[in-house]
Amino acid sequence: MYMCTRARGACARKREPPLTVHHLNQLLLVCSLVLLVAVAAVRISSRSGLPSLLVYLGIGVLMGQDGIGDIHFDNAELTQVIGYAALVVILAEGGLGTKWKEVRPVLPAASTLALAGVAVSVGVTAASAHYLVGLEWRQALIVGAVVSSTDAAAVFSVLRKIPLPARVTGTLEAESGFNDAPVVILVVAFSAAGPVEHWYLLLGEIALELAIGAAVGLAVGWLGSWGLRHVALPASGLYPIAVMAIAVTAYAAGALAHGSGFLAVYLASMIMGNAKLPHWPATRGFADGLGWIAQIGMFVLLGLLVTPHELIEDVWPALVIGLVLTMVARPLSVVLCLTPFRVSWQEQTLMSWAGLRGAVPIILATIPMVEGVEASRRIFNIVFILVVAYTLIQGPTLPWLARRLHLGKDTEAADLGIESAPLERLRGHLLSVAIPEGSKMHGVEINELRLPAGAAVTLVVRDGTSFVPLPTTVLRRGDELLVVATDPVRDAAERRLRAVGRGGKLAGWLGMNGNGR
Repeated sequence: MYMCTRARGACARKREPPLTVHHLNQLLLVCSLVLLVAVAAVRISSRSGLPSLLVYLGIGVLMGQDGIGDIHFDNAELTQVIGYAALVVILAEGGLGTKWKEVRPVLPAASTLALAGVAVSVGVTAASAHYLVGLEWRQALIVGAVVSSTDAAAVFSVLRKIPLPARVTGTLEAESGFNDAPVVILVVAFSAAGPVEHWYLLLGEIALELAIGAAVGLAVGWLGSWGLRHVALPASGLYPIAVMAIAVTAYAAGALAHGSGFLAVYLASMIMGNAKLPHWPATRGFADGLGWIAQIGMFVLLGLLVTPHELIEDVWPALVIGLVLTMVARPLSVVLCLTPFRVSWQEQTLMSWAGLRGAVPIILATIPMVEGVEASRRIFNIVFILVVAYTLIQGPTLPWLARRLHLGKDTEAADLGIESAPLERLRGHLLSVAIPEGSKMHGVEINELRLPAGAAVTLVVRDGTSFVPLPTTVLRRGDELLVVATDPVRDAAERRLRAVGRGGKLAGWLGMNGNGR
């Protein structure tokens, strides 16, 4: 028996040779080529207006079993795990880039749209899937829940390229960050074995998980911000790593506490993104790069999972469900949720059309596949077609619609780019200030900045030449300033700099503070 076992092991080793350095090199080469092609696709999509997620999905489809790569991949569970991990990174990047001053005024409206709006969307879409397409109620509810979540990656990437009013951008970004949590709970509940009983208990579970996730996210975000602001790390490159580690910790802690980890990571990241952390531009660039890698990897993997020749018979049902979702369910949820907040009809129209779907619904469509729900493969195909078709329609037409609604202009002055580096032993901070085009700091003299006592402009870099400024030195667009501030006045100095950048030398008399109000 022992010899036979060893013989079988030898035969197995002959059939499946172990992973070698050569295989690893081949894998790295393929991955690097895919990343290079995907990065080049970003440029193509930005010029053509084609949403980049469709390009990445296309790369995955071409590499799949019906494409030139002929890679057979059908592991829905692995796709779901990797998709969740990528979504954590995307939500963290989105939270870091969300401005609290834009979200705070619209927080009640965004929360209502993310909760009540999801319920309206699920009901209307599920009814259409049942009565118009013929899906069973369980399958229809799953489809309705899956496609009711707006995609954070799609919303963040598209909206930040379009100059929109702060209320519109803040509402849509906050909604996309908040609505993943209740949708995931609904999809898991509908995909579980057996009927969903006592719907009011499900609502209570959603409320409890959201409350736990919010509490964990706020706590982790505040503690992480406090620590990074008061502890000087030995290298500036450690700050971006620490920020992302804290964001992932928020997700893990929220999930382990039986709360919403997605809400926790978004809130924690938003707190850190508005906390004036040291070396912020480097952190922001690092998070942006990770976000792109997560999007590329997630979309390519989802493209691999789909089987193109199986999609043909589900094209018509997907288009019908998508039409109801886009033209009925989404506008109805926006009108019902935002009218009490006195949102104008122009903004409601734009937000109805800007309910972008992306990789998140496709990832959520893998949940019924993992749970073994009947016709789960058809659900996945319908969601895939719906996302591709309507993203192709909605994404490129958003700028045109914004202009038609007279919402595409942004007259707000450009904000300053300020990077802070702590001087732990000297109990001070170095503020690196970049004056962009459109800043009202152009033409202001150094003494007109009226920085608080304990802060001073020590160096100006202009056209590649640095010099120590005089009190009468006039600042220009494109200048970079080095400001030294003691610990007690560091925040006041930054607020004053931002106020002058937005309101000019008269910012103090105009009642403007560092947040531009």
